[in-house]
Amino acid sequence: MDLFLDRRDTLKLALGAPLILAAERMLGGTARRLGPGTKGFDADTTAALEEVTAFFTKADASKGGGLYRSAIVAQLAEAARRIQDGVPPKLKARVFTATADLAALAGWVSHDCGRYATAQRYWSYGIYAASEAGQPDRGVEIVTRVSHQMIYLGHPGDALGLLGVAAAKANLPATRALVASQTGRVHAALGDERQAERHLGAADELVAEGLGDDVPAWDYFGAAEHAGARAVSARDLNGIGDRRHRASVHFTEALALRKPDFDRVKVMDHVGLAAALFDEGEPEQAAQAAQQALDEAARVDSTLVVSRLNTLLDAARPYNTAAVDEVRARAADLAAARPTAVAA
Repeated sequence: MDLFLDRRDTLKLALGAPLILAAERMLGGTARRLGPGTKGFDADTTAALEEVTAFFTKADASKGGGLYRSAIVAQLAEAARRIQDGVPPKLKARVFTATADLAALAGWVSHDCGRYATAQRYWSYGIYAASEAGQPDRGVEIVTRVSHQMIYLGHPGDALGLLGVAAAKANLPATRALVASQTGRVHAALGDERQAERHLGAADELVAEGLGDDVPAWDYFGAAEHAGARAVSARDLNGIGDRRHRASVHFTEALALRKPDFDRVKVMDHVGLAAALFDEGEPEQAAQAAQQALDEAARVDSTLVVSRLNTLLDAARPYNTAAVDEVRARAADLAAARPTAVAA
């Protein structure tokens, strides 16, 4: 239970071989035998756990998790405590499915608040809960969240190691497509166009086939998310001098495909679109797109959005028109007012 204590925020971020080996060990583990106690959960408390997890998941996707992080972590701690008291066998799958969802979310909002080491620990608990729920692909999806963190923190080699572990364990078409898409994105960040296209193309095929009829409720991956990965891949390849890739096309496609209530990722797409247009030599269009993106970004609490704002500022640097100067000033002010990374 000390997993959930605040002092864990000071622990060192796991990187390199220890991180990869830990992920492989957790995904390869078997669920442990639990006692048949009934003190921790009954049908009503299980339903309440499912409902609150659904509420927090929707709130995070819409506005960012900064405002809800403490409540999410507290709810996860309570779920973990009750699990120690006992889970009736007939409720086990439901309890651990909801707990895996909650732990994945706690990790994500911690990452989005800059608490990176803490995020890893919540994700570890989520992989355990997924194993207990009998959902190995849920654990694979959580590992891809850790790989996303490694990309974000500038450790693409670790991201590839994690994705290699995930690829070996993924069974569902949706999960395999997610792993392939993210693997292609990492290769693009490394400047390897051939490998990027190989993996992104594999994801293209899986998405085109419809990802099957058994896509689980927790799996967010689909055509919109893959278009976003294609957009960021094109942006990264452009950044190393390969100007054949128009990231703006993919960002536009992603925005057209996004579902309602996913405001944060839409904001990131809008900011990414504006930055891509600057990179592609379209400053007027970029400035117009940026104004819309900044209006939306002001309503979302997320360090991930701040990261995209900094990308926008870099892309706008070569231009010195009044419209671009206004964008630059607004983006800088907004980035300064949003949350910043916390040492962890």
